[in-house]
Amino acid sequence: MSLLMLGCSLVLSVQALYSSSDDVVELTPSNFNREVIQSDSLWLVEFYAPWCGHCQSLAPEWKKAATALKGIVKIGAVDADQHKSLGGQYGVRGFPTIKIFGGNKNKPDEYQGGRTSQAIVDGAMNALRALVKDRLSGKSGGSGYNKQVGESGGGSKKDVVELTDDNFDKMVLESDDVWLVEFFAPWCGHCKNLEPEWAAAATDVKEQTKGRVRLGAVDATVHQVVSSRYGIRGFPTIKIFKKGEEPEDYQGGRSRKDIVERALDLFSDNAPPPELLEILNEDVLKKTCEDSQLCIIAVLPHILDTGASGRNGYLEVMMKMAEKYKKKMWGWLWTEAGAQMDLEASLGIGGFGYPAMAAINARKMKFALLRGSFSDTGIHEFLRELSVGRGSTATLGGGAMPKIHAVEPWDGKDGQVSGKITAVSWSECLLMYVWTIAD
Repeated sequence: MSLLMLGCSLVLSVQALYSSSDDVVELTPSNFNREVIQSDSLWLVEFYAPWCGHCQSLAPEWKKAATALKGIVKIGAVDADQHKSLGGQYGVRGFPTIKIFGGNKNKPDEYQGGRTSQAIVDGAMNALRALVKDRLSGKSGGSGYNKQVGESGGGSKKDVVELTDDNFDKMVLESDDVWLVEFFAPWCGHCKNLEPEWAAAATDVKEQTKGRVRLGAVDATVHQVVSSRYGIRGFPTIKIFKKGEEPEDYQGGRSRKDIVERALDLFSDNAPPPELLEILNEDVLKKTCEDSQLCIIAVLPHILDTGASGRNGYLEVMMKMAEKYKKKMWGWLWTEAGAQMDLEASLGIGGFGYPAMAAINARKMKFALLRGSFSDTGIHEFLRELSVGRGSTATLGGGAMPKIHAVEPWDGKDGQVSGKITAVSWSECLLMYVWTIAD
């Protein structure tokens, strides 16, 4: 009997590393999202196992740090031996593991400091200063189911539309947008696992489709009219809604990447091709390149060299490629040879070799040049290499976007010349000019 009591007392002792009387917040799958992810506070969270000797040694220091940081930084603890799914969600492989949940709650940082209360306090304050600095510079992250992930880092639950029996028809069925709708139950473990992925995907999809594909969520335990209408029997169930069509079941993966890929497929199936714009002024270049991951720029031969039919042929090739790659949401621009010499110089085109094409990443000030032919095949190979992260790149000349001159738009007609001309082409004149100034 005494051995049994001793065994029971040992079990109780290892399960009682923290209690409600401590300043350490006990976290579980049922409260983690509410306490940590939805919070604007900085959190240090220990993932532990009650039988772990290092965890038992850390416990008194963790409690001291929690008391010292009370009202400043939140200190929590997860029994990851009991709540394995929560530990697994954050890649916990050993004990104790400490993670810092700062501006981007969906991507916590590993705590690498010492295990004394003083070291923990110092690490927390360093993380807090970094968070405040980010917020001052405009990089602040959000939190919560309504701000699941920092806005600077990706998903935000505010971008998941809460759908109800009252607003479903107006928001979804009467909308011209494509909808991915999750039907969930608050008690469902798989739904809780999906929640941060769904939230992160919602923001990515909103940004990449300009709001033309939307993610929504229905609490099927509350809004039973709409849930029963679509035969919801298990959770989570995801359905795809397109205006005027019967809803279809979502069959893809449940990760952020999988959801975004499916949404972009739906978008590209229904979206018009990107607009192909002539570079008429600085605003056109700036807006197109800053709003897109890449902007594809063609420098076409002078109208005197090709005529309207030749130029339209080049523009048709570009539009075909813009349609093919519209899922990428790239910007597409063109200019005439000689119209934007600063742009040509920054790209190393140098006044000849038309038509030419470049892809610019305005955020990194990097560009890549088309080395193959200006044709469906040549441009497709060029863009395919870029889309998978391959291809040779260089820094934009001067490390900044070039000066753009205001020009009149092309009128769609053949070029007109006045005065006496010879059989010398515009490109040849331009080349002779370049050689002249080079001398």
